[in-house]
Amino acid sequence: MRYALLINERPEAYDGLSADERAAISAEYVTLMKDERMISGERLQPADTATTVRVQGGEMRVTDGPFADTKEIFGGFYIVEAGDLDEALELAARIPAARLGGSVEVRPLVEL
Repeated sequence: MRYALLINERPEAYDGLSADERAAISAEYVTLMKDERMISGERLQPADTATTVRVQGGEMRVTDGPFADTKEIFGGFYIVEAGDLDEALELAARIPAARLGGSVEVRPLVEL
């Protein structure tokens, strides 16, 4: 079964970390991409580069940046092939954001 691992980062998670600590965390993400169960994954640009679109009364409304001010920002995702939910959860627990104050939402993909 395929799962999306939706990575929510705490914006200040890297504050106070040395360049070596940041490099080590980045290396963890690279290592995860080498796992044979990983289908794809991408990191997003910072939330302040986002544009939010809503349609109200048939009119498009555009807002710069994320719509809501939250403690976590959607930072990226992986698509994985896992035997079951427990296996997907094991992969999610390896994502650095999960231990740096963020979270990883694990959601099964709709199989057509």
